[in-house]
Amino acid sequence: MVDGLGMRAGEHWLFRDLDLAVADGECLVLAGANGSGKSTLLHCLYGLRHPTEGTVEVAGRAPDERDVRFRRDVAVLLDDSDFFAELSPRQHLELLLGTFGGEQETDQYDIDRWLDDAGLGERADVHAYHLSAGQRRRLLLLGAIARPHRVLLLDEPERALDVQGKEWLADLADAERKEGRTIVMATHHPPLLDVADHVVQLG
Repeated sequence: MVDGLGMRAGEHWLFRDLDLAVADGECLVLAGANGSGKSTLLHCLYGLRHPTEGTVEVAGRAPDERDVRFRRDVAVLLDDSDFFAELSPRQHLELLLGTFGGEQETDQYDIDRWLDDAGLGERADVHAYHLSAGQRRRLLLLGAIARPHRVLLLDEPERALDVQGKEWLADLADAERKEGRTIVMATHHPPLLDVADHVVQLG
């Protein structure tokens, strides 16, 4: 997945000589203080930034967020991810699923179940701009996991979530692993380490 990876910011190396291998159904957690390079590494894995040195392979190919085939395999929630404010959570998921498609059709039951599990069932048909910060975060997480994907990249997914939301997030990550998907997430939330197969401390 990652071989000899290094990223330099000016004269300072955020990380160097980094080797990572994460199999299907495994979760890798990136830990470390702010500014240690966690988000930068996720950007490298999604093809938003090119490393100073080393090679990266995700879902069997070099990361390139402009490549439709790559985006079909890799779902992502980064710090600048956004939602469709004029749509309801239900419409948001229907649009994403219609755009990406998949080998199996997703019926309305699946969407309702996802919304209920995320605590958004009663807000399913409200415009997203009326949602609280935590509810918006749950919607963004649903948008990442509901569409077909093999790899899931998450940057501090616990942000803005309350205690109940963080428990839901941990269950979500565990379910993704059991479905055979690969997860790489940067987090400051210690309970998420419980679902990790590997932990890399940056900085």
